[in-house]
Amino acid sequence: MIATLLSTFFGIGYARVAPRTVASAAALPFAWLILWRLGPSSLLVASVLVYAAGVWSCGVYAARTGGADPSECVLDEVAGQWLACAFAPLSPLGFAIAFALFRLLDVSKLWPVSLGERLAGGWGIMTDDMIAGALTAGIIAGLHWQGLV
Repeated sequence: MIATLLSTFFGIGYARVAPRTVASAAALPFAWLILWRLGPSSLLVASVLVYAAGVWSCGVYAARTGGADPSECVLDEVAGQWLACAFAPLSPLGFAIAFALFRLLDVSKLWPVSLGERLAGGWGIMTDDMIAGALTAGIIAGLHWQGLV
């Protein structure tokens, strides 16, 4: 089923250990390629498109499996990680910081990230990661503007 393929990021969500971290790491080479070839605007658009696909696919998958936010639903990590990387410098350090900050904010669920989880279905699954990605993007942009990254 298409919803399962998308929501699990083509099976990466079935990783035995830390599937969400694995999905965030797997998203990085794609983010690098899009940023390098097409620029930050394209990566931002790709993130929003993945978000929209995830609202649908993760919503369908969660409803079918009966989970509020099944651990194998990892398309939210891809969308959020890509959003964070859209504002990162195209460098190993920039991407490493984007990865680490995104995972920290996503796992900790600090406010306002936690607000996204209050939404129902696929909206809740996807939105908290987009908030974490947006916060990471803001921090990365600030660090880059200050010449620190």
